[in-house]
Amino acid sequence: MKHVVVILDGAAGWPLEELDGATALEAARTPNLDALAAEGIVGLAQTVPPGAEPSSSAACTSILGYDPVRDYVGRGAIEAASMGISLADDEVALRMNLVHVADGIMRSYSCGHIATDESRRIVEDLARELADETFAFCPGVAYRHILVVKGHPELLDARYTPPHDISDKPVEGHEPRGSGADLLLDLMERAREVLAASATNRARMARGELHATEIWPFWPGAAPQGLRPFTEARGIRAALTSGVDLLNGLAVLFGIDRLDIAGVTDGPDTDYAAQADGALAALADHDLVVIHVESPDEEGHAGDVAGKIAAIEAIDREIVGRIRACGKPLRVLCMPDHPTPIALKTHVGEPVPFVVHGPGIEARGARAFNERTAAETGLVVDPGRLVMDMLLEAGTVG
Repeated sequence: MKHVVVILDGAAGWPLEELDGATALEAARTPNLDALAAEGIVGLAQTVPPGAEPSSSAACTSILGYDPVRDYVGRGAIEAASMGISLADDEVALRMNLVHVADGIMRSYSCGHIATDESRRIVEDLARELADETFAFCPGVAYRHILVVKGHPELLDARYTPPHDISDKPVEGHEPRGSGADLLLDLMERAREVLAASATNRARMARGELHATEIWPFWPGAAPQGLRPFTEARGIRAALTSGVDLLNGLAVLFGIDRLDIAGVTDGPDTDYAAQADGALAALADHDLVVIHVESPDEEGHAGDVAGKIAAIEAIDREIVGRIRACGKPLRVLCMPDHPTPIALKTHVGEPVPFVVHGPGIEARGARAFNERTAAETGLVVDPGRLVMDMLLEAGTVG
C-alpha cells in the first residue's frame, strides 16, 4: 500500500465576521478535500500536547507519528539539521529572523518577506562583522536563518517570544530574557549597526522596501539524541517535500528522504502542481510521501483572509486534485498542523481537522472538510500522533 500525507500548514482557524462567521477553510472552495471527507474518516486531532508551544515543530512531529514531548528537539536544532549544520555538544542553535522594528513596534517579523538572495547577503554582512569563536551566522531561506552559539548551554533555559507572535505590537518586554539573555541582547545591539551599514539593506530602503533593522533570536535547540528513524519505527520508506527548513530538518532527524523539487517555496509563489507531481513520482520507490505546504500559514501570519483562502484552494485544486486523479490506489491523510487564526496572526494549540481516505478506510460520510464538520463527527484523536496509525493501519484508531 502507498500512502500520501498532505499538511496544509496553518490552514485551520477561527470564524471571521467578514466571512459571515465562516473560517477560511470553510469559505474556501475545496471540492477534492470534501470528496475525501465524504468517502473517508473525518475528525479532530490534538497535534499540540498540553503545555507545548503551538508551533509547527510540535504539531508536525505529531503528524509524522512521533511524540513531541518524548522526542522533543528544539526548533533551532531541527532547522540547523536541514541546513547541514552539525552541532557540537556545547553548541546551541537558535532561529534568527531578520525583522523590521519601527518606533518600538514589530512591523514585520519577515522583513517584508525578504527574498532569499538579499537576505543571505545581509547575513553574510553580519557574519563578516560579528562572527567569532562564540557566534556563527548561518544563512537560510528568506527571513529564516540560524545563529549558533558555542559554550552557552544556559540559552536553552532562557525565555523567548517568536516575532510573529507580536506582529504590530510593541517589542518591549519580548526580547530574550532570563539565562544568558544579556549575551544575546548585546549581540542584537551590535547587529543594528551592521544592518544599518549593509549595502543590501540600504538598497531596499532606497526602493521603499522594508529593511532589516534587527536580528531576532528565538527557538533554541541542542543536538538531538536517540531519535528512532521512521523506517525502523514503521517498517516503510518515506520521503518528504517542503519549502521550509523546519520540515526538511525533521526529515533529516527522522531518516525520511528529502525531495528536491524545483519551484517549491514557502509562500504563495510555490509551484503546487510541481510539488504534487514530484511527490507522486517518488512513490515509485517509497511507501509514503509527505507534502508540506507553508502558504496558508504565511497568509495567516500576514492577516490576509483572501490570501489564505486562495492558498487553501490552490492546495485542493493542484495537490489534492492530482492525488485523486493519479489513478493509483492510495491511502491519503490531509490535515493542517495547527490553526493560525487571522485575528491573532499566530498559532494556537487547538485541535485541527483531518481526513483519512483510501483502501481499507470505511466511509463515515462527513459533508465537507473543515473545522465545523470535523467537530460534528465527535471523533477526537488525542494524542494527535495516533493519526499516523489510522493512516497506516486503515482507520483502526478511534
